[in-house]
Amino acid sequence: MMSTATARGPSEIVLPEVKMNIHLPTKPVPAVVVRNELCTFKKAAGFVRHVEIDIGGTQMIGECRPGQALGVIPEGTDKNGKPHKVRLYSISSPTRGEDGKGKVIAVTVKRTIDEHWENNKLFLGVASNYLCDRQPGDRIMVSGPNGKRFLLPKDHTGYDYMFFATGTGIAPFRGMLIDLLESRSQSKIVLVMGAPYTTDLLYHDYFLRMAGENKNFTYITAISREKQNDGHDRLYVQDRVRTERDRLLPILAGPRTLIYICGLAGMELGIFQELALNLNGEALEQYLECDREALSDIRRWNRQMIHKQVRPTRRILMEVYA
Repeated sequence: MMSTATARGPSEIVLPEVKMNIHLPTKPVPAVVVRNELCTFKKAAGFVRHVEIDIGGTQMIGECRPGQALGVIPEGTDKNGKPHKVRLYSISSPTRGEDGKGKVIAVTVKRTIDEHWENNKLFLGVASNYLCDRQPGDRIMVSGPNGKRFLLPKDHTGYDYMFFATGTGIAPFRGMLIDLLESRSQSKIVLVMGAPYTTDLLYHDYFLRMAGENKNFTYITAISREKQNDGHDRLYVQDRVRTERDRLLPILAGPRTLIYICGLAGMELGIFQELALNLNGEALEQYLECDREALSDIRRWNRQMIHKQVRPTRRILMEVYA
């Protein structure tokens, strides 16, 4: 099915036609882990791993795009003795895959390690730790791909892009960025990556290198629990709309720009507020449709207002999770 979206701008946004659920969770197929390495600094508070998976024995070869997700079914059974259910992980590879043939795809996985406050017992996420523990050569069961709405446009050279990410929300943007840069697109691309500490930044060295090699790509970080390298105090991703106003507003005000948001649920509210505080007229209306009462007190917006008094247009694409 073809997904389309109408935008204020030069043309209609048409998303590519993609295949979904080639392999259903109820009928998973085997794949093989071929690479597993940390993608944070060694001193990071959390553990996030870049895991590459060979799907050569499946019908998904060449059918997985950044913005879609791969299903992973952990081995074993749950506390009720039933097989574990599928968990979805965003694909962080470009359309060509890690191998250039669409046969090896990557996911970005954070180990879930927590403590249940009611009983002081350690909680380990089943699927995340299972996947992070796999070694090259290990077989896993997969399904997918899933998703058709969080994709680059079919004509991706016709737009400019503003990517906002927190945590493993960076995964689809890694793949999208590679697709854009390898296509020799002259689109303006901005990635704003948020993390608690500098050591938590994912794929940081890679993005720095890409920004140095490509004049049309700008990489900006926002660190929420320590001072920034540029002298600013603690910042969240939305704050960069204000602190980088001179660089970002000309792109945001342009008729070609699409905004992509991926990461923890709640981050979209702050981004919407900063857009409303820094843009006006048609520049704002191309992203948000706000009623008059909402615009009278932007600082008091809350998430319950989204899709009601504050409605994102189809020029904002979101993938947020709890």
